Amino acid sequence: MRAAAQRRGSFVQTAKAVAWSFFGVRRSKDQEQDLSTINPLHVIVAGIVGGLIFVIALVVLVRAIVGSGAAA
Repeated sequence: MRAAAQRRGSFVQTAKAVAWSFFGVRRSKDQEQDLSTINPLHVIVAGIVGGLIFVIALVVLVRAIVGSGAAA
């Protein structure tokens, strides 16, 4: 079967794979399946979006702690 004829995974599948990778929890079965189905462009976009969400969540958390006076 040609590589172009293989079915590509959806962005949601790629986002799930990237999210689990952020936590470092991956099964070897999933990794083999992901290599043949996910789109590399989706991985890049999902990684950037996931990283931005993580940074924004940290900034919001720090501002909430500092604003409450608990950090003093």
